[in-house]
Order: sequence, then structure tokens, then C-alpha cells
Amino acid sequence: MALALFHLLIFPGFLFLFVFALAMEFVDRKLYARLQNRVGPPWFQPFADFIKLSAKEDIVPEKADAIMFRLMPVFALAAVVTAFFYIPMWGPQALFSFSGDLIVVIYLLTIPTLTFFLAGWHSTSLFSMIGATRTLTQLFAYEVPLFMAILAPALLANTWSLSAMTVFYDQHPAYAGLNVIGFIVALIALQGKLERVPFDIPEAETEIVGGTFTEYSGRLLALFRLAIDIEAVVGASLIAAVFLPFGFGLGAAGGFVIYVVKVLIIIALLALLRTVLARLRIEQMVIFCWKVVAPAALLQLLINLILSGVLRS
Repeated sequence: MALALFHLLIFPGFLFLFVFALAMEFVDRKLYARLQNRVGPPWFQPFADFIKLSAKEDIVPEKADAIMFRLMPVFALAAVVTAFFYIPMWGPQALFSFSGDLIVVIYLLTIPTLTFFLAGWHSTSLFSMIGATRTLTQLFAYEVPLFMAILAPALLANTWSLSAMTVFYDQHPAYAGLNVIGFIVALIALQGKLERVPFDIPEAETEIVGGTFTEYSGRLLALFRLAIDIEAVVGASLIAAVFLPFGFGLGAAGGFVIYVVKVLIIIALLALLRTVLARLRIEQMVIFCWKVVAPAALLQLLINLILSGVLRS
């Protein structure tokens, strides 16, 4: 019981995710700034922002649904933290795993986006509702390519378990190189899921103030921002486990260092993507995902289906 509580609350649970997510936010913001020839924030800025927001008053709009308004940040945070326990980190075996945990992780990572929509919709603010509508529209654009990109390696490994997938590709590293298209698609889709440039359409400050989170402040906004930071870490960890399954033969300490390096690489690629591209309009994002990203994910799926049939014939 004590060990389970340690895993849930300390490592690799909430406390570790809290520190690691804020550290990755700093890396992302610092790299983003340096790529634009700016100095960027100090190392403690994300933590200071969280403390500052947490110390402020929570203001609930008069016409908002107070219960939904307050619960949505909690649900978003709970979903991303739970998803993390099924993803392998320093070894090929996750803390909790079963034959189908890949589907559960994908499902759990969909919940935060739905909470963003519900939070904005129940805020009853015009800007929030526009942001909520864009959030839901964008969900239907990137979610299918993301699913196909991650399920393609699962087909080749003949398993729906993330831990079993990691073991398969660790034993057959040459097959991991066949999933390059899926890796690129997953990166693009993760950028859309995190609503970052060029897919920051739901939050577009120059158009709709703050989108979904326009009416949020204080601790509730801090929880939403923390959930997004943790979602970035969990999404990067998922991509690392599926597409970069190496470095597990170095023991727990060595494997953990390799895991951090892989997450840093993915965060750096996302920051680079954010730097070199401008914001799209919502219809451009949908068209791009369905005409470019989804066919690329489908191509990866077909390649792996054919290879899977050849390997098992």
C-alpha cells in the first residue's frame, strides 16, 4: 500500500510529473526564445507563474455553470497523470500494464481536450464558446491521424500493449526504422493536441483573447496550465516509447537518463516546429490534417499491415 502511494504521489507519480512538466516548459520557452534571438525566461519562471496564479482568487462568471467550471481542470489533470502510468520510461515495462493499455492511453489523452471544450462552453462567454468550438473542431482534425500513427507500430508488433510493443522493438530495432512516417505524423498531431503554433487556433490571443480559458483565473487556470504541461510530457513520453524504443539495456538509472534525453529531443522538435511556422486558420488546419497528415498516417498503417502479413506468413 505504501509503495503504491509512493508511485502514485511521488515517483513516477504526481510530484515527479509536476517538476518534470515545469522543467520541460522552461526548456520549450527558452529554446523558443533563443531560436527567435531573444533571451527567454529564467529557469524558475514556470514554477513562479504557477505559484503566482495559485495565490490569486478564483473568479467564476455569474452565468457560468459553477460545478462544471470548477471540475474541468481537475478532470484534465487527473486524465493526463493517469495516462502516464501505462507508458514505459526507464525500462520496457510500464509501472502498470495490460494487453490493451495503448487504447486506454489514447483515450485518456483525449479527455483533456474534451474538458477544454466543456470548460469554455460552460463559461458562457462569447470568446470562451468560440474557443471551445474551435477546440472540438480541431479535435476531429488531428485525432484520427494520431491514432493511426500510433496504432501502425502496434500492428507490426502484433500487440495493443505499450510495454509489449517496447519489448518487440527493443528486440528488433531494425523494424523501428520503418515507422518514420508515423513518427512525423505523431509529432504534428501532438502539436495540434497541445494547441501550439501553428495549431493554436482555439486560444488565438489576437482574435479571441484567450479562447477557452478567457474566463479562467487563479488556481483553476493554474491547474489547466499544469495539465497542458503534463500532457506535453506524457505525449512526448508516448511518442518516445512507440517510435524511439531504445536505451533500455543500461539499467534503471541509465534507462531513465535516456528517457529524459528522448523527451527533450521531442520537446525541442515541437519548439522548432512552433518557431518556423505561423498560425493557420481553423479550416486550413482541418484541410491540412485530412489531406496531408491523415493520408501519411494511413500510408504508415498500410506499410505495417503488409509487413505484418509478410512476417507472419
